[in-house]
Amino acid sequence: MSFYPFSYFPTLASEHGATIDQLTVAIFSFITIVFIGWLVFFAYTLFRFRSGKSPKAQARNPRGRWVYGLAAGILVAELFIHYGLGAGVGASQLSAISPTADTLQVRVVAQQFAWNIHYPGADGIFGRTAPEFYNDQSNPVGIDPDDELGKDDIVTFKQLYLPVNKPVRIELTSKDVIHSFFLPEFRIKQDVIPGMEIPVTFVPTMTTEAFRKLKGSETRDFEIACAQLCGVTHYSMKGTVRVLEKGAFNAWLIEKAPTESDDDDDFWADDDF
Repeated sequence: MSFYPFSYFPTLASEHGATIDQLTVAIFSFITIVFIGWLVFFAYTLFRFRSGKSPKAQARNPRGRWVYGLAAGILVAELFIHYGLGAGVGASQLSAISPTADTLQVRVVAQQFAWNIHYPGADGIFGRTAPEFYNDQSNPVGIDPDDELGKDDIVTFKQLYLPVNKPVRIELTSKDVIHSFFLPEFRIKQDVIPGMEIPVTFVPTMTTEAFRKLKGSETRDFEIACAQLCGVTHYSMKGTVRVLEKGAFNAWLIEKAPTESDDDDDFWADDDF
């Protein structure tokens, strides 16, 4: 069951999202407690060392073990918040799914200012890619044109299609600067670093059709956003996620499978985004 203590949380559409929501609330609750504790301590020091009682500043060491205990307690609390909850539990949720035969493998190549989506073809194997094959118009993910394994690969522009209730593993990389791959409804946010391939894993649990019905809109889609300032038109680096039933997703893969006549087509021309 999802956990929504605040009305402004985005719609939940992934299996691990409820844990992330609970983790978010837990972190902010601990931070609030620490913040209130600091305010109380600050108010106490203002009263305790007011000018009427301590007219002259004194540089002597504080007396009492409670001072050292307080400092140690705050240190432990903040380490627990940042590393125990944030880095430990949070990061584990984004890499919890180990690839299996049933896991959909997708590559996302970021660039200023676009998301290029790369699917393996019917053979289930990605073709070889390399920077020397990059071409923004016809080959944005850098597939080796001489590699037979890449002949059936599918590439889309700013549109990520996924099957519902199936594990997804996305390998993220960047052509140029640091970007941040953000899917609010799926509780996914990961920096995309040039020269690295960083995986994120999740299971979509809501189709786009169900999402549109929930929002009362026939055109609403899940969003891909860039959460890292990446250049002058950073605001335009967005895309959509469309989650389909298994049969509809397989039909989409068949429809998008490249043919020999696609070789000379302009990559950007037949995209409806």
